[in-house]
Amino acid sequence: MKPIYHYATVSEALKQLNKKGFIHDFNLQDETIQENPHRYEIEHVYRYEGDSDPDEEAVVYGITSKSGERGVYVAGFSANSESEAATVLAQLCIQGNSKRFRT
Repeated sequence: MKPIYHYATVSEALKQLNKKGFIHDFNLQDETIQENPHRYEIEHVYRYEGDSDPDEEAVVYGITSKSGERGVYVAGFSANSESEAATVLAQLCIQGNSKRFRT
């Protein structure tokens, strides 16, 4: 599935994704995402851009794992706040999800 992009505040994105069943916190699985990106599919991307401060920019990913777990990953968007897992997720969006869920 090609990710669907939305623009909203972080709290609104989390609320909307929660209503859609994305309830797991994938921020707790940084290492697993880095080591096994093929196990995740990004379905939604919410991007929030701060009005005046670039450090307020954030991205909220709505993710489904190969095991069927649905959840979110919240990443800072500025260069100094991006984690390696967030970099992997951004790459997944760029590359698309056509090869995701391979074993």
